[in-house]
Amino acid sequence: MDASRPVNRAAGAAGSAAGGARAAGVAGTVDFGRLRVSPEEKSARVEEVFRTVAGRYDAMNDLMSGGFHRILKRVAVDSTGLRPGQRALDLAGGTGDLSRLLAPIVGPAGAVVLCDVNASMLAVGRDRVIDAGLANVETVRADAEALPFATESFDSVVIAFGLRNLTDKERGLREMHLVLRPGGSAVVLEFSTARDPWIARASGLWQSFWPLLGRVVAGDAAPYRYLVDSIAVHPGRVVLATMMEDAGFADVAADGLLGGVVALHRGRK
Repeated sequence: MDASRPVNRAAGAAGSAAGGARAAGVAGTVDFGRLRVSPEEKSARVEEVFRTVAGRYDAMNDLMSGGFHRILKRVAVDSTGLRPGQRALDLAGGTGDLSRLLAPIVGPAGAVVLCDVNASMLAVGRDRVIDAGLANVETVRADAEALPFATESFDSVVIAFGLRNLTDKERGLREMHLVLRPGGSAVVLEFSTARDPWIARASGLWQSFWPLLGRVVAGDAAPYRYLVDSIAVHPGRVVLATMMEDAGFADVAADGLLGGVVALHRGRK
């Protein structure tokens, strides 16, 4: 197992900026929650959000979701179809929840790469992987929009509650496709919009309390206000499925979980 390390950061920064510019279009801005900012500003703001919350990230997730995020991540991992001896990428993996679930599946003959651009989040993830004694998990600091890995080097790529934080989501999906081996699986677990108006209203009401929880428990409401706003502007289930198809994925399928508040997208290369 390697210590957390920066990989190809110059290329990552250049690729991310270029991808962000494409996503921004003629207006030159991208979403940061409900705000429109430059791609560079979004990257900096997202970096600061996750630097701030890293130490309490898992505890706040448990509180905000009532622990359901752990069940949802298990569903995502089970959707990969991974087998012993294979290689998995936990993209924007942060504190390593998915990596710790993936590692026993691929076993000692396989490998998991826990990848995140945020050093603070990755440090927490690395420590937890070490504490769990998982020798088949490597931690790599890298940008999801400019991955440093070899083409067709993973059997599955999983990203859970991370896609909406990318400056250029389309570029991130293309990068996922690029590093997948033929026949490999991509799994995207992300917040979505419930189709039932009552469920949508109830989830919106509950999410509106998250900044208050953040202020009381973590001492800072701002990161959780961004979380709520980023959910509101994230593409819906059908749009995201189309984005995956446009990135080159085949057999794209999407399922609503928790009444559609969360969506699980799957695709193949």
